[in-house]
Amino acid sequence: MKKEIIILGSTGSIGTTTLNLLSKEKNFKVKLLTTNTNAKKLLIQSKKHKVRDVIIYDKKTFSQYQKIFKKKKIRIYPGNYSFKKILKKKVNFCVNSISGIEGFEPTLKSIPFTKNILIANKESIICGWSIINKYLRKYKTTFMPIDSEHFSISKLLNGEKSQNIEKVVLTASGGPFLNKPFKSLTNIKPSLALKHPKWKMGKKISIDSSTMMNKIFEFIEAKKLFNLKNKDLEILIHPKSFVHAIIFFKNKLIKILAHDTSMDIPILNALNIENKFEKKLLKKNLKSLNQLKFQKPSLQNFPLLTLLNIIPEKDSYFETILITINDTLVNMYLEKKINYKSLQLNLINLIKKPYLTKFYKLKPLNIYDIKLMINITKFYIKKKIKYYA
Repeated sequence: MKKEIIILGSTGSIGTTTLNLLSKEKNFKVKLLTTNTNAKKLLIQSKKHKVRDVIIYDKKTFSQYQKIFKKKKIRIYPGNYSFKKILKKKVNFCVNSISGIEGFEPTLKSIPFTKNILIANKESIICGWSIINKYLRKYKTTFMPIDSEHFSISKLLNGEKSQNIEKVVLTASGGPFLNKPFKSLTNIKPSLALKHPKWKMGKKISIDSSTMMNKIFEFIEAKKLFNLKNKDLEILIHPKSFVHAIIFFKNKLIKILAHDTSMDIPILNALNIENKFEKKLLKKNLKSLNQLKFQKPSLQNFPLLTLLNIIPEKDSYFETILITINDTLVNMYLEKKINYKSLQLNLINLIKKPYLTKFYKLKPLNIYDIKLMINITKFYIKKKIKYYA
């Protein structure tokens, strides 16, 4: 019997990679695909993989393409449509590759209808892990992160006790501006910031990687997923991007997980698909092992890393506010409304505003609390964003 899978955000980088891998597999059946606005690509994917059901979250795009999908005999649903009406039983896997906080609600909605959920959407975990965890327990759904760092940590911790951990190290390539002082990057064009030296990623995550904001998100995500404290985590620059996680244990053992810069590896492993890798990888990997270099990140080059000092130990609205401010500023930068310097300095400034910091002692209890805080934050920062020359 074929394993059934749904892919949320199928037209993005991770979603596309997953579908490309599944196209070589005979034992999987794609039951549902979703997108926000990229309906053209969704239509191509649906026809190629013989998918009968799709969801388009953007209302305008849904209206424009409703008739087109129906002519192709593909059932199309709006974003607020219930999964219960589409899926008659639990599927084997759900891959959530939606970018940004918009992925949180689809995460919760999909959990009751999948046996295993694979998440690349770190914003969901950062803002609402305690809520997600309740859903996972309630519906007996297993969870696996498929971003390279947290996938690696989960593998390293398999069979280990968390109380034996001394330090968990997240590695970062340093992005395209590793050795460039921050003060020299004022007028960096988005096209340059998007050119990651090692990974092929979507626009938003590529910008976050260049500023190291992505690594701050991963720091918070690791803390929540593996029940760690801030002091248990560290970030190191590793330009080769071959080692993805290092764990130091109190018994003085050190575990390292390394793999090539390909999302194929965590995705295939998470889906339990084996023997699909290049035969020449061993020789390539041995060469990479001889080139391991690590260094502490420079705060002069990456000023956003100072935010690590103000991350609350306990769950709060801090995470939701941080993501909302960053998402807003990244979009403005990509639209060329602010420069690269303004993107980062506004984030450092806004996250410390007293109006927002009063929420850092409060905790969201449900998805509606998080949605409300997103709107409050957007409204507040709208007229507070400055231009830094």
